[in-house]
Amino acid sequence: MDFKILKERLVEGIQTVQNAVSQKSSLPILSNVLMETDNGRIRLTATDLDIGISSSIDALSVSQEGSIAIPAKKFFDIVRALPDGSDIEISMKKANLLNIKSGKANFKIVGFPKDEFPQLPVFQDKDSITMEQKELKEMMNLTDFAISKDDTRYVLNGTFLAIKGDTVEMVATDGRRLAAATKKLQKKTLVDRAVIIPTKTEQEIKRMLQDEGEVKIHFSDNQVLFSFPNSFVLSRLIEGEYPNYKKVIPDRSTKEVKVYREEFLSATKRASIFTDQDSMAIKMNIKKKKLMISKNTSFGEAKEEIDIDYTGDDDLEIGFNPRYLIDVLKSLEDQEITFEVSDASKPGVIRKGGEYTYVVLPMQLAA
Repeated sequence: MDFKILKERLVEGIQTVQNAVSQKSSLPILSNVLMETDNGRIRLTATDLDIGISSSIDALSVSQEGSIAIPAKKFFDIVRALPDGSDIEISMKKANLLNIKSGKANFKIVGFPKDEFPQLPVFQDKDSITMEQKELKEMMNLTDFAISKDDTRYVLNGTFLAIKGDTVEMVATDGRRLAAATKKLQKKTLVDRAVIIPTKTEQEIKRMLQDEGEVKIHFSDNQVLFSFPNSFVLSRLIEGEYPNYKKVIPDRSTKEVKVYREEFLSATKRASIFTDQDSMAIKMNIKKKKLMISKNTSFGEAKEEIDIDYTGDDDLEIGFNPRYLIDVLKSLEDQEITFEVSDASKPGVIRKGGEYTYVVLPMQLAA
């Protein structure tokens, strides 16, 4: 192996794969990153056996092909410590001894042969779909905040992804709120799959998604692969049956609050200042043209009135966890939203055409 590469290109590849390097494992090889030449490019691959990430970057030149698995942390620290804008020469003259040179700086690091590094599986094109990166990113932004952080409900510790025909659905819930996004594919597919993607994997994919270009999603029995032009993320899936989320989505209510999203968001944020672990609910008093958002505690009070258009016949008083409202209001881009409310004991719902539904359970207000 013998190649020359710009420091910034190598750092870019490192940043892409570093989160897949195993920090604590009984298999020492998992703390390494596999580096190999690939038709004039350099490919870096890391895995902790649950998730694998690979990135392909341009080299300035490749004099000799080769591969080596090297201790990730030491290698990353060396590369980051080299001067910005510098060329880095990397070569392997003796078996598994890597030389790193930049200017007058020289390093040697002992690695391992490629065959000791876990081999990532190959996926078939027949069980895959292609969609716009921008659309997948939007779906994740509208749902991932609702993923459960409760480890006892394992199947909820990820995003539910379902593909059938020309429809892609993405759902997340923690049992107290639910977010569901739907997109239509440009081409109908024969793929009929429903899987649960772990939170860490979803975060890594979201980090790579751009506003342009496509992403290809491949499926196997217990794994999924998200393929980008110069990188991919491979992951195990969460095993188990995801709840039938469609059962908890209420029918459309005739009682609707039309409100400017930014005003609603700002007022909710301000009222949330007075919440704590023992008293999370904020109060919403809904009238024909006014919405009063308030929080009254022993140590203070917040109260704010905003303009709305309410279609209900009777005034309504209802409580919500403000964080559950703030999360969705921050994620939406619409200037005006419609918030459906039936009564103080039933969920509130925000819908966006047929593409998005957010359901949030109310909270009991203190007497």
